[in-house]
Amino acid sequence: MTRLDLSPLFRSSVGFDHLASLLESATRLDQPAYPPYNIERVGEDKYRIAMAIAGFKDSDLSIESEGNALTVTGTIDKGNEDREYLYQGIAARNFERKFQLAEHVKVVGAKLENGLLNIDLVREIPETLKPRKIEIGTTGEKVIEGKASKADTRKADESKVA
Repeated sequence: MTRLDLSPLFRSSVGFDHLASLLESATRLDQPAYPPYNIERVGEDKYRIAMAIAGFKDSDLSIESEGNALTVTGTIDKGNEDREYLYQGIAARNFERKFQLAEHVKVVGAKLENGLLNIDLVREIPETLKPRKIEIGTTGEKVIEGKASKADTRKADESKVA
């Protein structure tokens, strides 16, 4: 398999080193296939991860969000099971699934219903990063860093003369 060489891109950019590691981890083939999942967009800035985890209870699951990483872990205790399977097609085994979240994406809730674990996510962009409209002033210059504007200087000169 050919590897994608992004070094020319990273020579002319600053602060995107996490992108290289993200792309590298996404191209690895050692990602587990269990449990199957969907990632859905349910609104403009709302997402849902739906994982098919038949046989798991709330107490068997752990969801942790740390930084930009979301980890879902399922652990089933099979010690006291008295079942004799003729065929077992439902995979009820321990798992750990990791998701990389974009900046400002937060987990807002999780619900286990009918064998599906739904994890709701929302992207909340801080007010300081949102676009804002700058009003253009029509009055004279303003004081900037302790320096008086031309209008303020003229007023001061007029008051000295009077």
